[in-house]
Amino acid sequence: MRPSRDNPYRLVTLILLAAGLLTLALGGYLTPILSGTLEPVYGAQGWLYARFQAIQDFINAPADIARLRQENAELRSENATLQTQIIALQQQVAEIELLSALLDFARARPENAYQAAGVIGRDPSPFLHYIIINRGSDDGIRRGMPVVAQQGLVGRVAQVTANASRVELITDPGSLVSIQTQPSEVDGVVSGSITGALSIDLIPLDAAMQAGDLVFTSGIGGLYPSDIFIGQVSNVRQEAQALFQVASVQPVVDFTRLEIVLVIVNFQPVDLTPLLSNP
Repeated sequence: MRPSRDNPYRLVTLILLAAGLLTLALGGYLTPILSGTLEPVYGAQGWLYARFQAIQDFINAPADIARLRQENAELRSENATLQTQIIALQQQVAEIELLSALLDFARARPENAYQAAGVIGRDPSPFLHYIIINRGSDDGIRRGMPVVAQQGLVGRVAQVTANASRVELITDPGSLVSIQTQPSEVDGVVSGSITGALSIDLIPLDAAMQAGDLVFTSGIGGLYPSDIFIGQVSNVRQEAQALFQVASVQPVVDFTRLEIVLVIVNFQPVDLTPLLSNP
C-alpha cells in the first residue's frame, strides 16, 4: 500500500495545532474552557476521596480508640504521680515551716535547752488528754519536764520509757498550771477538764480580769517555767451568791494538730509534796 502524499502536511498541521494550543494555554486563554470541562472530574474526585476517607476512618477507628484509651490511662497515671509529688512537697513545706517556728520559739527563750520530739500517738480514752512522743530516757527525757509547741504550753512529761514518753496535756482533768494574766496581773490556776476546756477558778471578786486578757505561766509551784504563753481569757463570769469569779480560757495550742513539740530538758520541776503534806 502506497503512503498518502499529504502525510507530511498532516504532521506539520498537527505540530502547528499543538503549538497554538500550547501558546493559548500559556496565555491563559484556555483556562475557562478547561475549568468548565474538568469541573465534573474534580467533583467526582472529591466525592470519591471523601468516601475513601470515611471508609479509612471507619477501618482505623478501633485502633484509634485503643490508642486514645492507652494515652488516657497514661495521662491518668502521670496525673496521679504528680498529685502524690505535690502532696509530698506540701507536707515538706509544712514541716519546714513548723520547724522554723519551733526554732524561732527556742531562740526567743535562749535560757532553755530543748529536745525536739515527734507526736506518735494519742491516748484513746475520751476522759484523758495525753500524747505519746518518740523521745524517752535514752534521749535525756525525764518525768515532769515541760513540753511546748511553737504557739505555747502543751503540758508536761508524765511517764517515760527508753524510747518514748507520755505527755499530760494542760487540757487533761488532772492538769493544774499556775498562771498570771496580762495586763490585769491576776494570779490563778488553770485547770483542765474531761471535755478539754480550760478554766480559771477561785478568782477574787475584786480582781480586774476581763475577756481578752492573755494567760501566761507564773512559775509559782515549780512545775513550769514562767512566762510561757497558754491562751486568752474568753469570758469572766460570776454565779449568783458566789464568792469567786470563774474565767474560761481559749488555749493558743491546737492540741488536735500537734505533730512536733519541744521538751525543755534543762528545767527541773520542784516537788512540793513533802512541804504540803501533814506533819
